[in-house]
Amino acid sequence: MPDRHLVDVHVLLVRDTELLLTKRRGGAFNGMWHLPSGKLDAGEDVLSAAAREAEEEVGVLIDPRALTHVHTIHVNGSGPEPRLGLFFATTRWIGEPSNREPAKCSGIGWFEVRSLPGDLIGYPAAGIDAYLRGVPFSVMGWTEEEHPAAVVL
Repeated sequence: MPDRHLVDVHVLLVRDTELLLTKRRGGAFNGMWHLPSGKLDAGEDVLSAAAREAEEEVGVLIDPRALTHVHTIHVNGSGPEPRLGLFFATTRWIGEPSNREPAKCSGIGWFEVRSLPGDLIGYPAAGIDAYLRGVPFSVMGWTEEEHPAAVVL
């Protein structure tokens, strides 16, 4: 097993009762829905990373102070290395979301948070579900025997 963990940031843009999702293009998750997200860069704090990813992927400007941490998930099996996913929500941004990465994303869409598409990638789906249930932390892809006190998805 690799000796490091990636850190991912996910942004939940919430408009009334709707959530913005992006549709992935290419690779293993082609045609599946996801949140605006990406990896933490060296020398970058997680709030700045989340704001940067939202701008790069959907073209909105977010003041990092407008982001609220809503969930952390420790994931195994979502890629070649385990990862720590940090989910941040906001209702405040500047600009109208648009697809800024057409090579990686085939579209964007607003969805009712209680009626999300069935073809949502499992990792962000788990984070969104935990956010909606008010669960601050979970693990995914690890066994319940390894982490009996944590919420295992």
